[in-house]
Amino acid sequence: MTKAHEILKAAQKRKQNALSEYESKMLLSAYGIPVVKDALARDWNEARESALDIGYPVVLKVSSPEVAHKTEKGLIETDLKNEIDLERAFHRLNERAKGLDGDFLVQKMIKNTRELVIGMTRDPQFGPCVMFGLGGIFTEVLHDVSFRVAPIEKRDALEMVREIRGYEILQAIRGMEAVDLDVLSESIIALGRIGLEHPVVQEIDVNPIMVQEGQPVAVDALVVLKEVGSDLSE
Repeated sequence: MTKAHEILKAAQKRKQNALSEYESKMLLSAYGIPVVKDALARDWNEARESALDIGYPVVLKVSSPEVAHKTEKGLIETDLKNEIDLERAFHRLNERAKGLDGDFLVQKMIKNTRELVIGMTRDPQFGPCVMFGLGGIFTEVLHDVSFRVAPIEKRDALEMVREIRGYEILQAIRGMEAVDLDVLSESIIALGRIGLEHPVVQEIDVNPIMVQEGQPVAVDALVVLKEVGSDLSE
């Protein structure tokens, strides 16, 4: 059984309707999509050790399959520069997360001005469809996205990237390196493969993908599964 199958089967066994952020990024990583360095922590000691291993500054999040939008619920603390910042953030999140099933996620802080989004949704008629566009908090406002029906090849993914109105943002501008389109296109292709190979996956939202020294890295992700009780055959 592949790593991806293991992740999804375990979630099905727990009757989850979605993967946690940590599980979602593990699934992406299993398909070769670059993800930010992070670690799960069950308590303060594990959070402290994880931050030391990852290196400050870090981000602290609540990682639970019950939470889809952490920012709106106040379940994320960013740019924690040292252990004092981390401890204060941990206690705040611990209080806000009461009643939720999940752990904490310590993640490397990536600072960048370019944010992208990739995704997959299962259309009733066409099946898995992949999406690419400008990401971050303005994704739903700008609507600068392109779509293709999976499976797609490299040329399809590159066409998707070049179709958006903000394509020039991906070029070398204002001292920033051009985005590695090979890595980006392979990540888009991989989402289509996940949709085709795993019928239980209903939707994938990778937002944002941040660009660090030209390399696209998935910073947050959500994988939605078919409702418990529906056909979950692989």
